[in-house]
Amino acid sequence: MRFESSEKTVAIPPGATILEQLETRGMTQKEFAKRMGMSEKHISRLINGHVELTQDMALRLESVLGVPASFWNNLEAIYREKLERVRKEKELEEEAKMVEHFPYSKMVTLGWIAPATDKKERVYNLRRFFEVASLNLLENLNVPGIAYRRTGRNEKSDYNLAVWAQKARLDARKIKTEPINIAKLEQSVERIRAMTMEDPETFSKELVDLLAGCGVALVFLPQIDGSFLHGASFYDGNHIVMGLTLRGSYADIFWFSFFHELCHIIRGHINNSAMATEEQEEEANTYARDILIPPEKYKRLVDVKCFTRKCIITFAQEIGIASGIVLGRLQREGYVPYNKYNTLKVKYKINGQHDTAA
Repeated sequence: MRFESSEKTVAIPPGATILEQLETRGMTQKEFAKRMGMSEKHISRLINGHVELTQDMALRLESVLGVPASFWNNLEAIYREKLERVRKEKELEEEAKMVEHFPYSKMVTLGWIAPATDKKERVYNLRRFFEVASLNLLENLNVPGIAYRRTGRNEKSDYNLAVWAQKARLDARKIKTEPINIAKLEQSVERIRAMTMEDPETFSKELVDLLAGCGVALVFLPQIDGSFLHGASFYDGNHIVMGLTLRGSYADIFWFSFFHELCHIIRGHINNSAMATEEQEEEANTYARDILIPPEKYKRLVDVKCFTRKCIITFAQEIGIASGIVLGRLQREGYVPYNKYNTLKVKYKINGQHDTAA
């Protein structure tokens, strides 16, 4: 006898009632099959719940057992409903095991999702957040064609990335964009680069509007610990989403991440069904590095070997870029210690305000 069950529901097939009727009458399944005009195999499958009790079957049962067809039809309907309920409850039980991998508490703190202590309630909330009928439909948490910049990975980072990318997608829908125009976007690179000299209060709205005019919805999101994420870009419907965190907060990191993602968009790295390759990530790193500080000019600075505060400021002014960006690169490449001249490095805040590092 086929009994399907979950923690709350048991689905009992009509066959159990048929079997009771046969036992009451002392009738064998072989005799019953003959009276029903059906094979013993089919009757066995019916009793065990492996085949549906059809209306034709219900009428035959009414004649053979004297129990109204409506009774059998109702019993079958109840069984099928409970089977589906068991399936859904089992699926929910399985999804509840996934919940602990998502940064749920952080999402609540950020106001991205409703508070919930019960795991199954969290499943329902996460389904709504991800816009899926089941968390199992997230397909290993991959965002098709996504390209992103992050500096590490652990067992939860993919879950954190999936959450972050979905929030970027949801926020991007609030931005009105023009049709995607990659050529126009590429023509705007110099204007965008000049924004590195401006305060976030000045450039942030212009940057969002400029990209929206090229079909790119730019959103700024706080970092989720453990995602190691600086930024990501991907197609969503009729626009491209570019999401940036202020991970690290400093202007040099922000702008490097921005131009890194811009490269992915301009060079078509996000057109693939898979994530960006290591080669494409390296290409984006090179693009961002060279857009911010042209290679030949940087070589001249390094060759001169003047890494004083004054030299850094003068060089930055000559190439039209924030001095903190020059300092950040010199520090990363070992020309200047990390504890020197840090007052040149501007620190951005998520709300567009900024302050200066101590």
